[in-house]
Amino acid sequence: MKRTRRTWVGATLVCLLAAAACGSTGDAVPRLGIEVLATHRHDLGAFTQGLEIDDDVLYESTGMVGYSGIRTTDRETGAELVRVALPPPYFGEGITLAGDTLWQITWKEGVAFARDPRTLAERHRVEYPGEGWGLCTRDGRLVMSDGSAALTFRDPETFAPTGSVALTSHTDARLNELECAEDGSVYANSWPTDEILRIDPDTGRVLGVVDATGLLPATERAQTDVLNGIAQIPGTDRFLITGKYWPTVFEVRFVPD
Repeated sequence: MKRTRRTWVGATLVCLLAAAACGSTGDAVPRLGIEVLATHRHDLGAFTQGLEIDDDVLYESTGMVGYSGIRTTDRETGAELVRVALPPPYFGEGITLAGDTLWQITWKEGVAFARDPRTLAERHRVEYPGEGWGLCTRDGRLVMSDGSAALTFRDPETFAPTGSVALTSHTDARLNELECAEDGSVYANSWPTDEILRIDPDTGRVLGVVDATGLLPATERAQTDVLNGIAQIPGTDRFLITGKYWPTVFEVRFVPD
């Protein structure tokens, strides 16, 4: 068929528009659902701020002034091993294990506590500006959230800042508890929603959005607070997730929605 210039131009325009549409679709952030594999009892009095797993030990940090602290439990038996309180006026937030140091941050007090991971005893403390929300460890550096749509990187020994990255989408997100996953991504609770963002910490790109709506039945949500707390079970594609004052810790896998 003979092609006129007008036909060629029209076809080109259609192709460009189609390409733009395809590019927009291709850039859409994948939605992920939750497959529940098991459930475990959770302390209803725990205002959960962070979860961390090391071998058979589960670390949990809790918040609220006068009720903040850290505890360790045996993952197999559920027995509590050690518990330490964080005295007023401190409001406990995220925790992470970095080598032989367990770091614990605080909300508005601007203090990070370096602790012995076995006894939870304080070794020393470091001051930092701004708020502290979530914390995890990746590739020899700490990753910290402050309730904004950005992540700050810190030295695991000195806690000094070494850089930052802002999300390239979901720029109104308020990143809370963090988990540095074994695949290099960072999972972050998006406060105060039932969503968990999967983030590339090198670029700030959101790789996926986990929808946890309905995870805890509506009949059990009345006396609880928001979803918060993520910990990958080492060597698996499974995670433990829970919330503040939730009665249950869910063992889950994140799957295509």
